[in-house]
Amino acid sequence: MKELNLTLNQAKRFILYKQGLLGDHSFSGKKGVLEYVRQAGCIQFDPIDICGRNAELVLQSRVAGFTKQMLYELLYEDRKLLDNWDKNLSIIPVENWPNFKRDRDWHLEHERSFDEIQQACEKIKAIIKERGAVCSADLEMSEKVDWYWTKTKLSRAALEHMYFRGELAIHHKNKGIKYYDLIERCVPKKILEAPDPYPDDFDHKKWRVLERIGSLGLLWNRPSDAWLGIGELKADTRNKIFDSLLKEGQIIPVHVEGIKHTLYCLSKDTKIAKIISDGNGATSTSSPPRCQFIAALDNMMWDRNLIKVIWNFDYKWEIYTPAAQRKYGYYVLPILYGENLIGRIEPVYDKKSQQLQIKNLWYEPNIKITKKIESAVSDTIKQFEKFCKS
Repeated sequence: MKELNLTLNQAKRFILYKQGLLGDHSFSGKKGVLEYVRQAGCIQFDPIDICGRNAELVLQSRVAGFTKQMLYELLYEDRKLLDNWDKNLSIIPVENWPNFKRDRDWHLEHERSFDEIQQACEKIKAIIKERGAVCSADLEMSEKVDWYWTKTKLSRAALEHMYFRGELAIHHKNKGIKYYDLIERCVPKKILEAPDPYPDDFDHKKWRVLERIGSLGLLWNRPSDAWLGIGELKADTRNKIFDSLLKEGQIIPVHVEGIKHTLYCLSKDTKIAKIISDGNGATSTSSPPRCQFIAALDNMMWDRNLIKVIWNFDYKWEIYTPAAQRKYGYYVLPILYGENLIGRIEPVYDKKSQQLQIKNLWYEPNIKITKKIESAVSDTIKQFEKFCKS
C-alpha cells in the first residue's frame, strides 16, 4: 500500500494547495467558481450576511476576480449549480442531484403535518404552473401547521416539503427570500431521469466520505464536523468505509510529523506531495505571500480540531455564543497569510453607506507583526471591501 510521509509544514502546504489558497490563484472568474465547487463537491450555505454570505466568502478567498453575481448566475441563470442539502445547507454541482435520492425519499417518510401539506401541494403546483416561481408570501395559506422545529405557515411547509422531495427547486432568491419553481424547469431532464448511482446505503455513505476527504485535502478517521449531513455515520460504519476505500486504492494513508493520528488523502492527490515539497518552484516564495480572509464555515475549516493540530490555531465560530461569553466577536474570520493562520478579523459591511467597517483585528500571540504583514492585511481589507460591494 502506498503511503505519504509529510512534515507539518508540508501538510499545511498540501491542504492549502488543494484548497486553491497557496501561491498564485488557480481558480479565476466564473469558470473558476464552477471548477472549485466541482472539486470540493459542495460549499456550505448560510443565510447570515454580515460581510457576505458563507458561500460567497469561501469563493472570494480562492477565485481571482470573484463577484457575488458570478455565483448568482451559476445558480439561477446558467443552472450549473444547485441549492441542496449536503453538508447541511449547501451549494452543489447540478450533476450531483441524482446522488441524493435517498435524502429526498427520507423526507417523504419523516415529515410532520403530512396530510395537510399534501392537500396543499397540488394547489401550489397548479399556481406555479400558471404564474411561475413563487415564495411563501405569494400563497394565501397562512394557517399554521407543525413543522421541523416549531409551527409555521402551511405555505412555507408545503413549499419546503416539495423542495425536500425534489419536486421543486429554488428558482432564485431576492434579499434572502426563496422563490420556488418546478424542478423540471430548473434541472435538465437527463439529470432528473438519471438513476441513483448509490442505491446501497453503505455505498452512498462511502461516496460522501470520499467527497469530504477530497474537499479538505487531508482528513482523519475520527469524529469530525466534516461528516455532518452524512446521515447516521457511526464509528463502526466509518471504520468499514475507510477500510473499503483503502482496499480499493481510492485513498492512501498520510503520516504527518508530530501528529499521532493517521491522515488520508485521495489517491489522485498524491501528486500534490511532489508539487508542494519544500523548495518546489510551483509554490515557492517567488511571489509575495497571499493574504486572504477565510470563511467561518469554509471547507478548509470543517475540522477545527485538525486545524488546531496542524496550524496551532484554535478557532470557534462564536455567532451562537452569548455575547458575554465570546472571546472574540459575533462574526470573525481567520486571516491566512502565506502558509500560516496569523490572526482573525471582524468585518461588518454597512449596505446603506456601502462602507466596510473593521470592528476588531487580532493577531496570534506567536506572530511577529511586520510591515509586510500589516501592508498585506491592509491591501486585503481593500480588496474585501470591493467584494462586499459586488
